[in-house]
Amino acid sequence: MSAERKVAVVTGASQGIGAGIVRAFRDRNYRVVATSRAIKPATDADIVTVAGDVGAAETAENVFKAALERFGRVDTLVNNAGIFMAKPFTAYTQEDYASYISTNVTGFFNMTRRALDLMSKQGHGHIVTITTSLVDQPMSSVPAALASLTKGALNAATRALAIEYAKTGIRVNAVSPGIIKTPMHPAEAHAALAALHPVGRMGEISDIVDAVLYLDDAGFVTGEVLHVDGGQAAGHHMP
Repeated sequence: MSAERKVAVVTGASQGIGAGIVRAFRDRNYRVVATSRAIKPATDADIVTVAGDVGAAETAENVFKAALERFGRVDTLVNNAGIFMAKPFTAYTQEDYASYISTNVTGFFNMTRRALDLMSKQGHGHIVTITTSLVDQPMSSVPAALASLTKGALNAATRALAIEYAKTGIRVNAVSPGIIKTPMHPAEAHAALAALHPVGRMGEISDIVDAVLYLDDAGFVTGEVLHVDGGQAAGHHMP
């Protein structure tokens, strides 16, 4: 099979933002390796699905093995898999903490390490990670310190890796969303969630997809944490 067409790996790919990112890359004629815990086999011959927990090292191994065997390369990794639980800090359990670290941090480590190893051999590549604007602008109405702890680490690692790999042809960026209209948020909560953004609306999946595609095209951009959050990270607003 020809190795000329570009290939993207997308984690957390079975629904919401991840599924939107997969569709967008296919629309660009990329071939895609899509992974999540319960992802179903694809009917599209240019999508390979790999079921697995992103926090488990063997999932990354299986994903990159599948990418190389089927497509021969990986041009872009999108670290989209993540969990979010809004709770007061003392209400988090040890299990909550372990889940956050496994999915948000260990998953990033496993997938990104594999990607950088392969991309270094290729001499090119792009890694983009989905974080959260709560890192930069916490809200008393959304207590989520474990999100800040883990996603803040990813913002920092994004900048560190961008510098470490700046001369290798590999770029490393992040997208920092506000609250996005996904199946995670029930319709009856949408009005209240919209009011948390200075622009007065929730984000759409397409807003995040567009940001990922922009960064994938932006050859002079690396180490960027791109806020797509309706102004949340800019500061406070009066509702």
